[in-house]
Amino acid sequence: MTEPDRFPRAALPSVASTRAGGARAPLLPGAAIGILGGGQLGRMLGFAARAMGYRIVVLDPDSACPAAAIADRVVVGAYDDAAAAMELAGLADVVTYELEHVHAGVVGALEAHVPVRPGLVALRLTQDRLAERRFIAGLGIATAPWREASDDESLLAAARELGFPLRLKTPFGGYDGRSQVRIADAAGLSGALGRLGLTAGTALLVEAEVDFAMELSVVVARGLDGGTAAYPVGRNLHDAGILVESVVPAGVPAEVATAAEALGARIAEALDAVGVVTVELFLLRNGTLAVNELAPRVHNSGHWTIEGARTSQFEQHVRAICGLPLGDPTAYGPTAMVNLLGSGEPREASLVGAADALADPLAHLHVYAKRTVFERRKMGHLTVAGATTPDEALVRARAAAARLRWR
Repeated sequence: MTEPDRFPRAALPSVASTRAGGARAPLLPGAAIGILGGGQLGRMLGFAARAMGYRIVVLDPDSACPAAAIADRVVVGAYDDAAAAMELAGLADVVTYELEHVHAGVVGALEAHVPVRPGLVALRLTQDRLAERRFIAGLGIATAPWREASDDESLLAAARELGFPLRLKTPFGGYDGRSQVRIADAAGLSGALGRLGLTAGTALLVEAEVDFAMELSVVVARGLDGGTAAYPVGRNLHDAGILVESVVPAGVPAEVATAAEALGARIAEALDAVGVVTVELFLLRNGTLAVNELAPRVHNSGHWTIEGARTSQFEQHVRAICGLPLGDPTAYGPTAMVNLLGSGEPREASLVGAADALADPLAHLHVYAKRTVFERRKMGHLTVAGATTPDEALVRARAAAARLRWR
């Protein structure tokens, strides 16, 4: 999440200005999709779009980013680079983003010249944790109890109201467990703002730690016509804020799954999103749901859909942003996904053990082509699809992933 502020607007070539606004006609194969961000999500979006006959243009600071292998063109630039954004707009018929770290001003400038989907509203609401919490509260949807604080006095007041343990989170800039600290007791409040790199007067989110029964997520697609399609609810496990595994079906009561899917569709509609929206949830011990986080994009917890669903989340996103009918999100059967995280000091990435991992005929290996591996970096994932039960799928996925290592 990156902090939005004013952003200079630049003139575009006249060729792109003819595509300005939210044209409702479908974009057919042969059109160009611009992707803000060239990481693994952009790479997998690109694979899906390529299979459907679309061209790909990526904006990324790294010319050798993971998505470069499937892109027709990589525009090299930072996510707040006005000139690079305008170059992308001149090459694309529609633009989407694979991460929330894009400067909101970039998206605002692009929207004046080319459709950006999901768009600026969804980006602004989800890259600012405080704005996201207010948005969810405005819908009457539960989250963990929270307060806003900006100095030691308001932080202490929030702690008195919420109790311990607490999570302190910066509004902008955090993902995968970054930019937050856990506070176990009153003694931990001392110097907490400094540990987050904040000074007095800077707002932060103070959130009560939830005693949940299960972590869930629901991936929902919303089309240009307003129709929605929800994937089966997944059960997730995080370690220090990083997703390590997902399994479908989640093994929750039918009424919980139905409620989660309805909640996801409601949020996608409220965001007026076009594309995939992911809602991370806590299943509380009383059987109710609370929203943890929103992502207006394809998501790590939806990677299982590549082999495990009739339409992958990546194809679904391409269908949505291009104005095509949504695909069938039905799962083929029990599926599990395990993330492949890096370990050790930064070094050239070299994966060993692939043959051993793929000795399981139900295993599918995805490597993101990142040149450097380091501790806890997301380097790939492994999926097992076609098992008899979710537990079997997860056991087999864990076993296959355990055979892999980075030299």
